[in-house]
Amino acid sequence: MTVREIDRRRPVHSSVPRTIVRILLGAAMAWAGISHLTVAREEFRAQVPEFVPLDPDVTVLASGVAEISLGAALMLLVRRQATVGWVAAVFFTAIFPGNIAQWLHHRDGFGLDTDTKRFVRLLFQPVLIAVALWATNALRTRR
Repeated sequence: MTVREIDRRRPVHSSVPRTIVRILLGAAMAWAGISHLTVAREEFRAQVPEFVPLDPDVTVLASGVAEISLGAALMLLVRRQATVGWVAAVFFTAIFPGNIAQWLHHRDGFGLDTDTKRFVRLLFQPVLIAVALWATNALRTRR
């Protein structure tokens, strides 16, 4: 049975804490996406790895649109929350090389102006992945 079939068969019921965290995560992603397109474009360019074949600005804009979409989906697609949780976890995994590149290439951005700060930030990406999976009950769909 696929995640899509599980989503159609029965909605995943969520607790109040999971719902609150899911909505907060969605709002944070939407805000980050909006800032990709507006006030923090230059800061986000520091995270684009050199191996990405697109222009860094195009990459920042595309990831901003993806973040806005995922944020909105986390907040609004309650019946598909498990699927959206898996997509968010994959997204957080896909952008992790950008965080690694920022650390390896000593690029400042978002107040991360030392290698220690940039390295500590790396530790939070697995937390974001776990939060996305937990808040959406996505792990229930693995059964």
